[in-house]
Amino acid sequence: MAIRGVLLCFSALLAGCSAGSGAAEPSSGLPVVEGCFVTGANTVNVNLELATSTQERRKGLMGRKSLGADSGMLFQYQALQSAHYGFWMYQTLLPLDIAYLSNDGEIRSIQQMKPCTSTNGAECPSYPAGVEFVSAVEMNAGFYEANGISTGNYLRLGQQNCQGR
Repeated sequence: MAIRGVLLCFSALLAGCSAGSGAAEPSSGLPVVEGCFVTGANTVNVNLELATSTQERRKGLMGRKSLGADSGMLFQYQALQSAHYGFWMYQTLLPLDIAYLSNDGEIRSIQQMKPCTSTNGAECPSYPAGVEFVSAVEMNAGFYEANGISTGNYLRLGQQNCQGR
């Protein structure tokens, strides 16, 4: 029951962020939320496309030829996902890094994912989280390392939660 309450709070925070952030719509048609990764040393601002439905999460960043340096995609789930659950790179043209997050936005795991050039999705590897998670953030390959972001750091959503850090 406590997990459900925390998930509801995180969902409410996320909904408030997308509604009041003045975020623009990317060419994908998905809403964009402003956020930041908070490390012990700094705050890294990002703009994240929000994928909440099964269809949006399934498509993800497939077919994209580029992604802005501070842009990515936030995949949000209604329930806690198993450590065995993962992402795959079928029809994804960009190398990506993915951070798997707990219900309070803590980075629990980071994986590097390579594009799969096979036309057969069954030949594309998946990248299991290795930890339970409720959301995940895909960014360009090398983003997390280049910005000193690692497990134990946090994603905060909404400009108001990133100012003054």
